[in-house]
Amino acid sequence: DPYYRFNDVIYRWISLDNWTYSRTFKTPFDVRKWQKVNLVFEGVDTVAQILLNNVTVGRTDNMFNRYSFDITSVIKEVNFVEVRFLSAVSYAAEQSRCHKAYSIPPACPPPEQKGECHVNFIRKEQCSFSWDWGPSFPTQGIWKDVRIEAYDHYHLIYFSVTPFFVKSAQQWCLEIESIFDVVSSKPIAGRVTVNIPKLQTQQTFSVKLQPGEGSIVLLVNINKTSAVEAWWPNGHGKQTGYNMKTTFVMEAGYQIEKFSKAYFRTVELVQEPIPGSPGLSFYFRINGRPIFLKGSNWIPADSFQDRVTYDTLRLLLKSAADANMNALRVWGGGVYEQDEFYDICDEIGIMIWQDFMFACALYPTDQNYLASVRAEVLHQVRRLKSHPSIILWSGNNENEAAISSNWFSIPRAEREIYIRDYLMLYVKNIREIVLSEDRSRPFIASSPTNGLESVKEGWISQDPYDTHYGDTHFYDYNDDCWNWTVYPKTRFASEYGFQSWPSFSTIEKVSSAEDWSYTSNFSLHRQHHDSGNIQMLQEVGYHFKLPQSTDPVKRFKDTIYLTQVMQAQCTKTETEFYRAGQSEIIKGEGHTMGALYWQLNDIWQAPSWASLEYGGKWKLLHYFAQNFFAPLLPVAYEDQGVLYIYGVSDLHVDQKLTLRVVVHIWSSLEPVCTLAKEGVIVKAQSAVPIYKESISDVLERCRNCTRKSCVITFCLVGEDGLQSPTNHFFLSSLKDAVGLEKTQLTASISKQDDTYIFVLQTTAIAPFVSLDVGSIKGRFSDNGFLMTEKKKVVVFYPWEPTSVEELENSLTLTSLLDVV
Repeated sequence: DPYYRFNDVIYRWISLDNWTYSRTFKTPFDVRKWQKVNLVFEGVDTVAQILLNNVTVGRTDNMFNRYSFDITSVIKEVNFVEVRFLSAVSYAAEQSRCHKAYSIPPACPPPEQKGECHVNFIRKEQCSFSWDWGPSFPTQGIWKDVRIEAYDHYHLIYFSVTPFFVKSAQQWCLEIESIFDVVSSKPIAGRVTVNIPKLQTQQTFSVKLQPGEGSIVLLVNINKTSAVEAWWPNGHGKQTGYNMKTTFVMEAGYQIEKFSKAYFRTVELVQEPIPGSPGLSFYFRINGRPIFLKGSNWIPADSFQDRVTYDTLRLLLKSAADANMNALRVWGGGVYEQDEFYDICDEIGIMIWQDFMFACALYPTDQNYLASVRAEVLHQVRRLKSHPSIILWSGNNENEAAISSNWFSIPRAEREIYIRDYLMLYVKNIREIVLSEDRSRPFIASSPTNGLESVKEGWISQDPYDTHYGDTHFYDYNDDCWNWTVYPKTRFASEYGFQSWPSFSTIEKVSSAEDWSYTSNFSLHRQHHDSGNIQMLQEVGYHFKLPQSTDPVKRFKDTIYLTQVMQAQCTKTETEFYRAGQSEIIKGEGHTMGALYWQLNDIWQAPSWASLEYGGKWKLLHYFAQNFFAPLLPVAYEDQGVLYIYGVSDLHVDQKLTLRVVVHIWSSLEPVCTLAKEGVIVKAQSAVPIYKESISDVLERCRNCTRKSCVITFCLVGEDGLQSPTNHFFLSSLKDAVGLEKTQLTASISKQDDTYIFVLQTTAIAPFVSLDVGSIKGRFSDNGFLMTEKKKVVVFYPWEPTSVEELENSLTLTSLLDVV
């Protein structure tokens, strides 16, 4: 296994060598009977020369492009095909050497990443040369399908369907674009029929294809008498799609039938003045409704893309939807995901913020490079634009900020060269192509950006992190993460987060016994973020006692548990701060309309910012996300000695609810006092203050309470069983808590239909109760919770067959006082 222990470094030689793939094959048809025969590669990674019968038919230099080579004159009955790869590492180094006029930073990744240099000189998955959460595996090979196509007259290459709502006519229409390779020397006439039975819509068009690459654009008006159901994001409605059949009958003879799905949704990125605030808003309107984006950032699910199956994608994306997410950002240092990824997002309502694959670097703009990028962008936009899940194209990750904040210490006198390159790449090339190919969704040049303000300042604003515009990325590993005042009151939080270690069962698969300590060589080797392991302990230390067990393995497991508790609690605090700030402006800041934490998934088994471990296991953060992204949530924070509770709602109607506030003394399962505030109005799709009381009054009201001896929990309850998750607010650090007792936690497990019921019992209040069933695949209904009642029922949803006996043998129950 390349992921085992130190194999990422031991196997480095593989990527420094050149490799050739070859085979002999028989052509299953008579080659002389066809006007044109193409050899098509959906994806080649990356630099290769392609030979058929010892004739070079083409070359590749871009992992994200689709290549089609004309082999009409070369193909025989029996053929020998070769793909001769050049090491991506040596190619990138050579390209950098040849770029003599000026350097293009960064040259190499930081030493902690144990990576390769000059990845910005090759159009390849940028993180395959290493990243601060991933290994360096610069793969080379054929990473997508290869096929031979033979045809006469004409052949369909791209087919896309994009919806528009025509306001003046109050009618939906579809733009259908078909791109053909036309081999006949004369134009070809014919008819195209589009049929959407469910919407009683059928239209026939007369068309003419010109020789060469011919394109047909058809506008289909949807029958006004049919009720069109729109596509909605997860939590806001259904993801309705309509079956559509498009038939091409051309004079040249054979017909093409194309079966596809039509989705109806509109998307706007709203950047408008806000009363009482300088700057502009930055939020998404879907089908005319403002939507708060809740979610995370997606990175490649494996260093080896062929291991990423449909099941892998489905598990990870379903886990996102199950945690109440409605959006993911496909980050610009990975790959444009496979078709199935976007199909699943369409189906389960996950909106996609799609970066182009440029990240944390400056890039060359010589003619060959630009030509390759143009082909890549054209191909990807044509391939992906039919997906309703994609709501935004973004030019790059952090490159506006890199120039603006001068990450690479470029002398002032030389800045202009790099600004010119930036405009050339993202504005004059990528943006132009996107605007001409896809008018159905917005485009921004970078993230973070100030949006329209950046455009006004010449596309690179003085401060792309300005909270009055656009989106922000924010990381802080030094301050106490429970202190909400350190977080930016931004319009849109598109990246933020904290690291943790994956569970022991995940680490165990790729390590040996001598690795199982927090300070082992293995632990240092896996941590690719400078000082990451130290930062985690520092953040843990603000509120928890560090593990002191003399048993090194127990100490390692305790530390893993605490990093997960810390990560979950930190990200919860920050996300709740963003959600609570959506409806108010304070000192000109606020109206936050998106929270996408960094990051959803992992590329291997290592400490990282992810909430899903490699293999899909939920970290405590992901269980917390299920609650902090809940459609209805009470959020508490303290300001100058006063406790405020906000009611946050993504629901479409106002709710009349009861707020229940319960105060517990740490040493007893019986509440010391309970307050029910009835008739609380929580407005639809907003965050409103619903409760305010000074902490000293709360403590006084609940006799014998001090900050250190008590904890507050609260929830919202409505009619028809509507209920928010129960939230908690700590009045002091848990390391200072008085009265916490070590508890006896027990669980009895029984099977019910396809799930397993865990009945938990405790003898005392137990903070951060964690259920772990090792390598058994599945997830719990809740985890990492504060247990304030004697009994709690948790459901386990298995992802593979298991049994009560297996679960009993694998279960470990941990709560805060089990850490010694």
